Amino acid sequence: MTPSRTAGAVLAQDIPAPHIEYGQIAPILVVFGVAVLGVLVEAFAGRRLRYPIQVPLAFAGLIAAFVWTVWMGVGDEPHLVAAEGALGVDGPTLFLQGTILILATVSLLLISERSRSHFTPQASALPGTEAEQRSATSGNTQTEIFPLMMFAVTGMIMFPAANDLLTMFIALEIMSLPLYLLCGLARRRRLLSQEAAVKYFLLGAFSSAFFLYGAALLYGYAGSVRLGVIAAELGTDAGSETLLLGGVALLTVGLLFKLGAVPFHMWKPDVYQGAPTPVTALMASCTLVAAFGGMLRIYYVALENLRWDWRPALWGVAILTMIVGAVVAITQTDIKRMLAYSSIAHGGFLLTGVVAASTDGLSGSLFYLAAYGFTTVGAFAVVTMVQDDAGEAAHLSRWAGLGRRSPLVAGVFAFFLLAFAGIPLTSGFTGKFAVFKAAIDAGATPLVIVGVLASAVAAFFYVRVIVVMFFSEPEADGPRVVAAPATAAAVALGVAATVVLGVLPQPVLDMAGHAASSMFVR
Repeated sequence: MTPSRTAGAVLAQDIPAPHIEYGQIAPILVVFGVAVLGVLVEAFAGRRLRYPIQVPLAFAGLIAAFVWTVWMGVGDEPHLVAAEGALGVDGPTLFLQGTILILATVSLLLISERSRSHFTPQASALPGTEAEQRSATSGNTQTEIFPLMMFAVTGMIMFPAANDLLTMFIALEIMSLPLYLLCGLARRRRLLSQEAAVKYFLLGAFSSAFFLYGAALLYGYAGSVRLGVIAAELGTDAGSETLLLGGVALLTVGLLFKLGAVPFHMWKPDVYQGAPTPVTALMASCTLVAAFGGMLRIYYVALENLRWDWRPALWGVAILTMIVGAVVAITQTDIKRMLAYSSIAHGGFLLTGVVAASTDGLSGSLFYLAAYGFTTVGAFAVVTMVQDDAGEAAHLSRWAGLGRRSPLVAGVFAFFLLAFAGIPLTSGFTGKFAVFKAAIDAGATPLVIVGVLASAVAAFFYVRVIVVMFFSEPEADGPRVVAAPATAAAVALGVAATVVLGVLPQPVLDMAGHAASSMFVR
């Protein structure tokens, strides 16, 4: 044996084998494993067998991962860094992962519904006789959507658990790349959907570059991408302040894009409008939870000692986001674009919880994310139910008189809109109260005043939709309501969660507070 080989063998013996806590990261592995199995099903199963295999497989994966997450949450207090320090498993991680998994399960009810044609080409675009066209389009849903969704959910539950910036970037890409493809799958609105996918991809690539460049600058400052090491280095003057502030700024730009915060919000209305509505529901709920989870981990773990520098910047972003989201939404005539600007405004409300930089701010943000996610999925589920001959009746004028045609559906949508507005006894009121109270306790009272005024402005366009539905004359060729079973189940779950979190919020508030108190720095 040569000396070089001997030295290599000795060196290899000195390197310990990596220790992976598989039990702590099991939810991520389960969802990822189901995504890989879904790809194999697409490759080897026949076309007519794919749907009956993919749907139960996806539901089983999400439910199994959720049950495992709940089991870890009710067991011993998790305070671990897993996978050689790449992932952090603590209270906020489990709360956010559980929220994402249950919201993804509800969104899967919409995505798996076969009675709609979001993912099926129009018969007129297919070759053959009329009978052949009907046969080709009867239930042949694009089944590749299921593994793509599972890959995206894998990134979503990995993103808020990331304990270093490199792992966070990888999770960001695992989450984003499938979403770019999912946005382009609306066959009835092919050009608009593909345009939305391209816009999302191009702007998402820019935001990822900002995030990665910011991570590189922070590595230059701290000599590590580990959040705990960065936090420890902030207490010393060892690194360059220019690298530190530049890295934080670029990192923030990348995160704010994923949130759709002003001035990085222009992709959101176009993508929400062009993407298939079930995919929009998944993005509006789960992606927002994951993005805010990542932001909370960075600011509350790595940059807590720098809060006097980043809080003023987030003040400005939160104020702009609330005002622009509320004001521009008034001018919208498309339901999905209006909900997109509503989502932008709610991102500003959530930023007030981040600005609080306290345990109450963290717990309030966790509760707000869960409450808003259920209401959002329910609202988009209602949008998929209102249809005419061209597909979904997204224009506001088509909703005129819906309260007379289908009072139950119109009443449910009005309830969701009132929850968005923050009316008492709904989850929206409790969520806003939680983050606003935390911000006031942290000395951000002017920010809360802006938030209350923005909520009042936002209430105007919510009430406008209610007036159109109940106090306008219905059109003769008005849309019909298609209440498919899976969609109705998603709406029912959204209503139940919105009511329970508004009337009896204390158990979930206590759960969020307990989770917030167990965030750690490693």
